[in-house]
Amino acid sequence: MSTDDHAHADAMSPDDKRHDQLTRAPKSDESDAAPRITTEQRPDGATRIDVADTAAVRPGRVERNAGDPA
Repeated sequence: MSTDDHAHADAMSPDDKRHDQLTRAPKSDESDAAPRITTEQRPDGATRIDVADTAAVRPGRVERNAGDPA
């Protein structure tokens, strides 16, 4: 990485760095940088973390159709 690349990376916000990293691959698009989680600060001080409803990939069981490879 050149000095100019370091200077550019240092000037970027964490959100900008994340977006840049997730959209840099040749076949990537804007949806790759979409948020995958939501956070909520609770009154008791705890932070609730949920998978975003808009996340393209979600954890959990995968529903398979008949004929799909296992």
